[in-house]
Amino acid sequence: MSNNLRDERIKAVLLATFISLASIIIILKYTNANVSWQMISQVDGRFLILGFILHVSSWFFYSIRLKLLTSMAGHQISFRLSLKTTLASNFVASITPSSAGGEPVRIKMLADDGMSYGSATAVAVGERLMDSVFFVAALALFLMASGFFTGFGLEIGAIFLVILVLFLTFLWQLVVQPERIARLLEWIKKKTGNRPIVLSIEREVWLFRDAGIQLAGEILHRMPVMAAVTTLIWMCDFLVPSALLVGMGAKPNFLLSITAQIILAIIGLLPLTPGGSGVAELSMSYLYSMFVSPVLLVPLVVLWRLITYFFNIVVGATLTGASIMIWRK
Repeated sequence: MSNNLRDERIKAVLLATFISLASIIIILKYTNANVSWQMISQVDGRFLILGFILHVSSWFFYSIRLKLLTSMAGHQISFRLSLKTTLASNFVASITPSSAGGEPVRIKMLADDGMSYGSATAVAVGERLMDSVFFVAALALFLMASGFFTGFGLEIGAIFLVILVLFLTFLWQLVVQPERIARLLEWIKKKTGNRPIVLSIEREVWLFRDAGIQLAGEILHRMPVMAAVTTLIWMCDFLVPSALLVGMGAKPNFLLSITAQIILAIIGLLPLTPGGSGVAELSMSYLYSMFVSPVLLVPLVVLWRLITYFFNIVVGATLTGASIMIWRK
């Protein structure tokens, strides 16, 4: 790995860590810091371990879904490669703005295994679309079930729904009116003189379209299975705060906590700070302050970020260093 690449990764990790710690310090300023650290030391270790197990389980379900999707797109990968790809993309997503920042790594690793870039991109887009549909449906369901009607949550959900509809409209146009894309590509080729890179992009665009159509049909055919796996991916992570609350001797507040986690997951897609650092901590503090004791708030945020964020960085950097070397190519 080049020194420049390694230095950039280190800087990104340090920046994300600094922002995350700074936000926690801000939260501590308005709470009793001594009590907060005392609560952290008294957390039941069994539920702390449960939190880690739940998060690791989300990795495995994510890897299962990725393996299924690549198979639907006509390419077979091993579970080992799927897990390695998941960990590598999680690591990059943790040090880049937006939780979707790991997609280029996933696409590159699948392409290195023999998939076309167009097909690999279709798989990555398919994953995000399934997640997005799940977020919209789950948010609506849990807002009604929990009665957690915060203006903040409703606004985030409404904005996300509009963006999702616009994106789906674009994909639909690509499928039903490919001639528009063809005219655009022809115009680009004329302006650039049919350069090889443009011809390559044109080829990948049509491969993306073909793979997308194939994937859409396969996903609809196996909708129950794909919906179940997607639900398991996110519910494992969404249950981490409830496990920590029980470990601190409090009620798990399942409905309210999961509703808040869905809102936080949607916020995490916004390209604001590396890995959502600062934004995630402050947003969680705001949402959980509505149903969690102030004494437990800081310990909960600290342990939640330790499990679902910093653990990704440590494991990703340790186990997938070789995979990240793709950025040199």
